Amino acid sequence: MSNLLWKSLVVSPAVLGATLLVSTTAMAAPSTTTQVSPAKQPGVSEVAQQPEILAQTTIDQVNRYSNEGNQNNSQSQVTSVSQFSDVQPTDWAFQALQSLVERYGCIAGYPNATYRGNRALTRYEFAAGLNACLDRVNELIATATADLVTKQDLATLQRLQEEFSAELATLRGRVDSLEARTAELEANQFSTTTKLVGEAIFGVTDVFGGTTGDNNNTVFQDRVRLDLQTSFTGRDVLHTRLAAGNAAAFALTDNAGNPVNVLNGDAEGRQTFQVGAGAGNNAVRIDRLTYEVPIGPANVYLAASGGRHSHYAAVNNPYFFDNTDGGNGALSTFASESPIYRIGGGAGIALNLPLGKGGGILGNSSITAGYLASESNNPGLGSGLTNGDYAALGQLNFSVGDRLALAATYVHGYSASGALFDSASNGTAGAFDVGTGQANFLGNTATGTISPSSSNSYGVSAAFRPSDKLSISGFVSYHDVTGIGAGDDYEAWSYGLGVALPDFGKKGNVLGVFAGAEPYSFNRVGTVGNDIPYHFEGFYKYRVSDNISITPGVIWLTSPGQNSNNDDAIIGTLRTTFTF
Repeated sequence: MSNLLWKSLVVSPAVLGATLLVSTTAMAAPSTTTQVSPAKQPGVSEVAQQPEILAQTTIDQVNRYSNEGNQNNSQSQVTSVSQFSDVQPTDWAFQALQSLVERYGCIAGYPNATYRGNRALTRYEFAAGLNACLDRVNELIATATADLVTKQDLATLQRLQEEFSAELATLRGRVDSLEARTAELEANQFSTTTKLVGEAIFGVTDVFGGTTGDNNNTVFQDRVRLDLQTSFTGRDVLHTRLAAGNAAAFALTDNAGNPVNVLNGDAEGRQTFQVGAGAGNNAVRIDRLTYEVPIGPANVYLAASGGRHSHYAAVNNPYFFDNTDGGNGALSTFASESPIYRIGGGAGIALNLPLGKGGGILGNSSITAGYLASESNNPGLGSGLTNGDYAALGQLNFSVGDRLALAATYVHGYSASGALFDSASNGTAGAFDVGTGQANFLGNTATGTISPSSSNSYGVSAAFRPSDKLSISGFVSYHDVTGIGAGDDYEAWSYGLGVALPDFGKKGNVLGVFAGAEPYSFNRVGTVGNDIPYHFEGFYKYRVSDNISITPGVIWLTSPGQNSNNDDAIIGTLRTTFTF
C-alpha cells in the first residue's frame, strides 16, 4: 500500500491534496488490523489489542476529526494557501498545495485557520480527504471543466477509491446514520430554544461550640434546582426554575439551651443551599419565573415569581456570589452578597440603563432601578402589587476597566411580614435569610407582635481585582426602620470584607476568606444583647471536573444573638455541587 500511495502522490497533486487534507506525514495506522504484541508496546494490555477495540479506536479518531471540522465551517474551503497561518512559502509542499487550490479547490483547513501539515494521518482521515477530492472532481466533470482533470488523475483516484472502499463506506454509513439521528432529535426534542441548566447540592454539615453544638446533630442535606432557560430572539431569556430541598439552618442556643432569639428565630450562619428549599421536605416548587430582554439601550427584567434584587443588580462580590445562593460561591448567605439585596422579593420589574461606554467621564457606569412586591398575586385589601409588601431599589454602578467596580445602593421597603431581610421567603411571616433577630424583627419586640414597618436602606459595595489571581470585595449597609407603634423604630448595620484567590492550586479552584458583622441592631426595647455578632468564614472550592466541585469550609460565629455571654458557634461543612 505504501508504494501505491507514494507513486500516487508523485503522479497527481489531487491525490496529494487528499492526503494533505489533514497531514503531510505518513499514515498512522497500517492497512490491516494486525494484532500487536504487548511486549512491543509497554503498558498496553492484551485486551487493548483486540480487533474490535482497534476498530473502536479508529471510530473515535473519526469522531475527533469530525468534531474539529464541524466547530466552525468558516475555514472549510480555502481560496489561497496564504489563508493557512502555519503554511509558509518555504515549505517543501507549498507549490503542490498551491497547485491543488488553483486546479481542484479541494483543500480544507481547520477552524482556527491552520493546516496542521505536521500531524500523523490515519487511514480514516485519508479516506475523508480522498472523499472530498472525489466529490470535487465529480463536480468539475459535471460543470464541463473536466479538462482540468487528467485521465491519469482519474485512474489514480479510481485505484485509491478501490483501496479505501471499506473506509469510505464506513464514513458514508456513519454520515447517513448521523443524519437520521439528527432528524429524529429535531422531530422529538423538547424545544429548539430551551436549554436545561441544573444544579444539585449535597451538604454534610455540623455545628460545634457549647450548648449550640450539644443541641444540634450532624446532618446530610440537599437542594436541587432545574432551570429551563428559553430564548425567543437570541438576546432574551425566560427563566423557569424548579427547586426542591430538605435543608434547614442550625438552631443557635444560649447557655441555658434556649434559642438566642425568641423573635422568630435567627439566621446567623445560614448557608446558601439552606435558602430556597421550600418546606424542607424535597417538595418541588417554582423557585424563579423571570424574563430578561434588551429594549433599546436598556436591559429589562420582569419577575412573575421568585424575583430577587441580585438577579438584576450588580452585587460586586465576585467568587463569593454565585447565581443567587448557588453552590459554587461562599458557604453562607452573609458572605454571598450584601444584606441590602435581601430586602423584599417576589414579582415586579427592573431596568438597567448604561450611562457611558468607557473612556468618558462616566466610564462604564450604569443606573439600575427595580420594584419587587411579595404579595402581588393577592387581590385582597392591603395586598396586591402596590398595597402589599414591596421593595424599590435604586443603584448607581461605576467600573474602571475590568479591575475596579463600585456601587451605591438605596432600597425603600414596606413589609407587614415581620422580617426585614426576607428575599427568599416572599412574604412568609417571620422568615428571613441573614442577620440577628434584633436586626430583622418588624414590630414590637417587647410583646413579639408583628406590625407593618417601612425601611430606608443605604449601601455601598466595591470589588477590586489587582491581578487575575487575587480579588478583594466588600460592602457596608445601614438600615433605618420605622414602625407604626411606640418602640417599633430601630437602626441596623452590617459590613463585610472578602479576599478570594481564584485558580488556587488548580484552574477553577477558589480559596476564599470572608469576615464581617451580620446585620445587627443595638438598644432595641425588649431585646437582650448589644454585642456585635462577628462572622468569620473560610472555604476552598476544589473543582473535580467541569461539572463537579467539592467545597470544605468553616463558619465561626461570635456573640450569637448579639450576646457575648453565649458560646461561639463553629459550623463545619463539606458541600458537593453538581452542575449540568
